[in-house]
Amino acid sequence: MARNDEDRFRVKPAAPRSRGGPRSPRFVSQVLKQVSKTGAKPSGEILGRPANTFGRGRVAASMAGKRLGPNARRVVIKSRFVVLRRASPNSVAQHLRYIERDGVTRDGQKGQAYSADTDKADLQAFQERGQGDRHQFRFIVSAEDGLELEDLRGFTRQLMRRMAIDLETRLDWVAVDHWDTDNPHTHIVLNGRTSSKEDLVISPDYMAHGMRMRASEIVTEMLGPRTEAEIRQSLLRELDQQRLTSLDRSLIRQAEVGEIDLTRKASDLQRQNVLRARLQQLEKMGLARRADANRWKLEPNMAAVLEAMGEREDALEVIRRAMKGLPRECVIGERPTVPVIGRIAGKGLVDELRDQGYLVVDGVDGRTHYLKLAPGADLTALPINGIVETRPSGQEKAVDKSIAAVTKEGVYRTEQHLVRLKAMNHRTPKATVDVHVRRLEALRRVGIVERITDGVWQVPPDLIQKARQHDARKAPGPAIELRSHLPIEQQIRTFGATWLDRQLVSDSSGLSGQGFGAEVRGAMQSRVDFLAEQGLAERRGQRVILARNLLVTLRDRELTAAGSGLQKETGLAFRILKDGQRASGIYRHSIQLASGRFAMLDEGMGFSLVPWRPVIEARLGTALTATVRGGSVSWDLSRQRGVGLN
Repeated sequence: MARNDEDRFRVKPAAPRSRGGPRSPRFVSQVLKQVSKTGAKPSGEILGRPANTFGRGRVAASMAGKRLGPNARRVVIKSRFVVLRRASPNSVAQHLRYIERDGVTRDGQKGQAYSADTDKADLQAFQERGQGDRHQFRFIVSAEDGLELEDLRGFTRQLMRRMAIDLETRLDWVAVDHWDTDNPHTHIVLNGRTSSKEDLVISPDYMAHGMRMRASEIVTEMLGPRTEAEIRQSLLRELDQQRLTSLDRSLIRQAEVGEIDLTRKASDLQRQNVLRARLQQLEKMGLARRADANRWKLEPNMAAVLEAMGEREDALEVIRRAMKGLPRECVIGERPTVPVIGRIAGKGLVDELRDQGYLVVDGVDGRTHYLKLAPGADLTALPINGIVETRPSGQEKAVDKSIAAVTKEGVYRTEQHLVRLKAMNHRTPKATVDVHVRRLEALRRVGIVERITDGVWQVPPDLIQKARQHDARKAPGPAIELRSHLPIEQQIRTFGATWLDRQLVSDSSGLSGQGFGAEVRGAMQSRVDFLAEQGLAERRGQRVILARNLLVTLRDRELTAAGSGLQKETGLAFRILKDGQRASGIYRHSIQLASGRFAMLDEGMGFSLVPWRPVIEARLGTALTATVRGGSVSWDLSRQRGVGLN
């Protein structure tokens, strides 16, 4: 009996489980991904088996493009599948605002969204219909011969009608045509539910190939097949381009162990001659080596290098348009190690599908910087000609260094820190400790520190390094802070503590003598003249004597004027806060002044204007407490009920 029991026991080892970190993709998935990158045909045509068996459009994907020949019109479609619960709360609204932005029409006006049955789509209603959807689709459709299409909207509507037939459901979509690039393209946003209120699941083969083939069919029907002359001209345009082209992709597909043999496919001599010319150009770039008259060796990193070169060319073109011919040294692709300060000369999306933006900053160092931002950064809050300061991500924070300095034997205690600050006659010891506690709690949530009990944390010896790495992962792009929404020309004669005033009272040695740095120096001199008219500055030869507490005086003057205006509108009494005072009230709204952005705290019988911070915007309509110290503010977000008066 025991023997039978032993016979029934079989050890069946399972696959090893992941021990943290991202899950490694299966080998087959990696192969299919690389095949897709090369532009291969759908899986059913390569592997001799049916295409993917899930999602709508899988049958249409295998049928689309069957009638197309080598002279068909080409269309590029970029697609993105957005899981809404993982995206930021305002991701959809922000994307819709962006595609309808100014300057995208033929005459440089604001874009207009349209849909299947109207030329003026209601984006708010579209967004409301998509609330509760699990996901959303976003597409960019760009026909190679888009400039020849007389009716881009008609093309888009016809494409969406054919997609609706292929996917066997009515589609809820809006689109905006963009004419602000060399080739017109269309942004399409598709809600993620079918007409029967089910999740809209589209076959991967249809997303990768079927949709593009349908678009190619429509353009070919509208414009007719490409002529031999058009095909040749299209290929010749790619010969000298410093970017990854269709010729390069063709060479990569033909390569065997990185080697190209042009004698094997000599049937199409015209195309072979074009490929030979491209190889000669790649040889000049150092990306290909000639073995003999007909054989070439491609560099392993050729595609990556060409993609990087293409991105650089695009960035240079963006800078040229933004700077409008002004001569500047351009800084592209460098990871800044010091803050970059300057005016915003241009902005936009470097990746329109993933909402990753860029800024062109005309720096006070006399150079122009092209900076990629973190995905999801709100470009609407960064006005053209506004003054910004960008800091590299992953920099050491003063609060982390302070925590490390106070920690003893790997333990941080709030009581000990409070005693230490009081012994140093610190002005606000309790508020300072609160700042450290909030940082420790943020680090605890990501597993860097451990809370032993209230007021006591276990801190690792390499806290600063781990915190810096966490901050870099959380915000991969540079940290952006708007220093002034006003151009320097408007700051010269503005009441309020402007960015120019801050330059006057600080060390301005970082200002270059050329470019925007020289413009700032001239504006500062004009600002001194204005301050002298107001009795806040005095010239003594080459020296300038500024009034004591200049920034506070200018800020309080502007706040008093703004507060008086709000007092007449609301009937509430305005109370200006002095250094060290606290204000408690309901956050009603914010106002933008020359001195910065301020939040209005409604205290019941009166109100205060307190320096605004991004962290409070999600608390609109709730009770908050703030303490003003110098030019900074400390917000207490824990108080949700009751209104205190100070």
